[in-house]
Amino acid sequence: MNELYLMAAIAPRNCARQFLDLFARHNAGVTLSTLGAGTAGNELLDYFGLEKTEKAVIFSVVTRSTWRSVKSAMQRELKIDVPGTGIAFIVPMSSIGGKKPLQFLTDGQDHETGEESVLKNTKYELLVVIANQGYTELIMDAAREEQAGGGTVLHAKGTGMEKAEKFLGVTLVNEKEMVLIVVKTATKNRIMRAIMDKAGLNSDAKSIVFSLPVTGTAGMRLLELAGDDTDE
Repeated sequence: MNELYLMAAIAPRNCARQFLDLFARHNAGVTLSTLGAGTAGNELLDYFGLEKTEKAVIFSVVTRSTWRSVKSAMQRELKIDVPGTGIAFIVPMSSIGGKKPLQFLTDGQDHETGEESVLKNTKYELLVVIANQGYTELIMDAAREEQAGGGTVLHAKGTGMEKAEKFLGVTLVNEKEMVLIVVKTATKNRIMRAIMDKAGLNSDAKSIVFSLPVTGTAGMRLLELAGDDTDE
């Protein structure tokens, strides 16, 4: 992929709608939102005159130019640089499973398909699977057949799902699950293909999968031992 990033914004829950509306105005309208909570200590909160707040975590796929536009708008309109307003960051993406999901996730953004991420020498990658709720086992069964380890599930709500009919030829519900799976780079393509074949758009799960490069890990010893004979 060329110049594609996963953007994450963390904001107070009562500000989530403002962030979603801003993203939509800047061509980042396909989003996934989930809930979180801040962990700052009382002394730090007191120092900045803040209160503990529940958080919304919003994900969207953006190009570099979209990120610049969104970042400028967040600073100008939402005052994101003011403590307690929120934070946002981007992570480079390495691949997306299929041309149609790519078009769906980047609708309205100026993007040309190119080479994969410049982070080519990573030993592991994080697979992010976006699927209808209730199909985690189907996804994990497909992944485990290609020697993936365990996964982590986040419940999320999607916006911009009405665009799915245009790009994917299917209808997507708003209630989503995000399944996070760390895999060896050597097995990534096989695992992504297995998920697409068995839990993809032609299944009830309606899964979309993409990957992010991982530059460091801990606690992956069992996966390393299990995959020693699969390295390319």
